[in-house]
Amino acid sequence: MRLRITAIHAHPDDCEFLAGGTLAMLAGKGHQITIVTMTPGDCGSPDLPPETISSIRRREAAAAAAVIGADYLCAEFRDFQIFETDEARRRVCAILRRTRPDVVLTASPVDYMADHEITSRLVRDACFGAPIRNYDTSAFDPAPALDAIPHLYCMDPIGGVDRDNVPVKPDFTVDIAAVFETKRRMLACHASQREWLRAQHGIDEYLEMMERWSREIGARAGFEFGEGFRQYVGHPYPQTPLLQQALFST
Repeated sequence: MRLRITAIHAHPDDCEFLAGGTLAMLAGKGHQITIVTMTPGDCGSPDLPPETISSIRRREAAAAAAVIGADYLCAEFRDFQIFETDEARRRVCAILRRTRPDVVLTASPVDYMADHEITSRLVRDACFGAPIRNYDTSAFDPAPALDAIPHLYCMDPIGGVDRDNVPVKPDFTVDIAAVFETKRRMLACHASQREWLRAQHGIDEYLEMMERWSREIGARAGFEFGEGFRQYVGHPYPQTPLLQQALFST
């Protein structure tokens, strides 16, 4: 069965950094992938104005998605302006109704910054609201309600740890060794993010940092490279292991 999979994270490059290998595997199995960023990364430059860097980062995100034949959408929030509001929840729900996913991948509910954590909560609630016909998203390019709540999974937080550096244990880890170079190519599309990290945080090892983190996550499960996920199984979200079946079935 060909699944529709929507991966939603806060900023351009987050999905590639945390789930690029898994998305590449799923695309290789014929599943339909849409990558969504909540913002266009408008604060991601020390010298370019917001609209200029946003335009650059949207193009980079689309190029990264194209590496695996995925679509790209931006929800057009702004950096550090993702809040749990009625308008925000309806906007995210509208995106789910347009992409019509069987499976949603999103940010960890515990991570190092608010944009990531609030994205996780908005996506969780939008999944719940997406099948409710009377939940009005007509202000945001509306589409019909979904038939059911999609299967929901959270990616690892950055580094696999919470704000206090305590490890966040995944439910399962995906062995991405066979597609690691594809993940690297996806992340390399985000050239402006490397410049931002070097200027703002003094980090000039963007791809190497991703490789080191992927090795650490993989090593915990006995793999060379890995990406971890947790399935959200709160009432009444689906509890069948649909993503696991899509990844691990032959």
